[in-house]
Amino acid sequence: MKSKILGCFAAMTLLATLAISLRLSAQAQQEPSKPTHQPTITEFNAPHAGRGAGQGTVPQDNNAEGAITGYYVTPHNVYHGFLRTPDGTITSFDPPGSGTGSEQGTVPQSINEKGTIAGYYQDENNLYHGFLCATDGTCTTIDSPGAGTEANQGTFAENINGKGTVSGFYVDTNTVYHGFVRIPDGTITTFDAPGAGTGSNQGTMVTFEEGMNSEGAIIGWYIDSSGVYHGYLRSPDGGTFTTIDGQSAVFTVLGGINPAGAITGYFVDTSGVGHGLLFVNGNLTQLDDPKAGTGNNQGTFAFTINPEGAITGQYTDANNNNHGFVRAPDGKFTTFNAPHAAPGITAGTRPETINREGAVDGYYVDKNNVSHGFRRTP
Repeated sequence: MKSKILGCFAAMTLLATLAISLRLSAQAQQEPSKPTHQPTITEFNAPHAGRGAGQGTVPQDNNAEGAITGYYVTPHNVYHGFLRTPDGTITSFDPPGSGTGSEQGTVPQSINEKGTIAGYYQDENNLYHGFLCATDGTCTTIDSPGAGTEANQGTFAENINGKGTVSGFYVDTNTVYHGFVRIPDGTITTFDAPGAGTGSNQGTMVTFEEGMNSEGAIIGWYIDSSGVYHGYLRSPDGGTFTTIDGQSAVFTVLGGINPAGAITGYFVDTSGVGHGLLFVNGNLTQLDDPKAGTGNNQGTFAFTINPEGAITGQYTDANNNNHGFVRAPDGKFTTFNAPHAAPGITAGTRPETINREGAVDGYYVDKNNVSHGFRRTP
């Protein structure tokens, strides 16, 4: 009702309003309102994960069934793979040959709908090998042709799709990066994006965890001869490469591709500000979380996209604190933070993956610089 209404009409209206309020109150007592469902965040740690700075539990990928894979770092700084089943059970695993020294060990990167896991391990000589581990525990080592055989060289398996195809990259004897694809029969094809540099620490890299879809399209970034990062899309047949760069980008990194071919990632502009991106049918849209900062080393960093088009990632606010976000297909941003995430540029909440059901998995860093896994259930 408008204010300052005088006379009988006002009094009658007030009585009517009071009567309606009383009826609604009585109905509310007889018929309790249904609670609004809110997303929940579950924190978890792999058994035997270290609790020192730089240690802890780091989920990397999930699947539609709710399984999560990733790695944990022990008190002795050794890396081990883990699988967390939908009921919360966590199992540790290491492919044969995985090193047991400090900074050595197993790093799972991707899990498909069948539960097969791809990743890489560092052996006792600090050489890297890709691996493929089936649900029965059988693990296969992957070494790409052309991979170097010295310390910190070798093969990095980064993705596995539902067909069992694996993609990743390798480091050759000159410390140059090259992409590869391994089909289920074991045949490996190597590739280089046009424009990729051929000097040390240049070349072609494949996106970690979510860089290949069910059709075999692959995304990543290449480093040119000037050391500039550019995103790329490789067609399923390998015959076409498309460069993807944000406007005024100093460098571009692509983070995920869904079954329909929609791609997300981020780029950093000339002012050092990060911006998310969405690339669909040749068109690039810039994504900026409304709460993201606009200063150097701040902004929006989109990491991956699910089949429905929901995107997850991280933004850094004007106070240099990191927060997780989900961007719905309609463009709405929702912020979330793991309950025990610490503030600060080196801490906060880091989403890694989002599945078909909208479950987000990732890790947060606490006040002691220890990483812990989390699942955000919509």
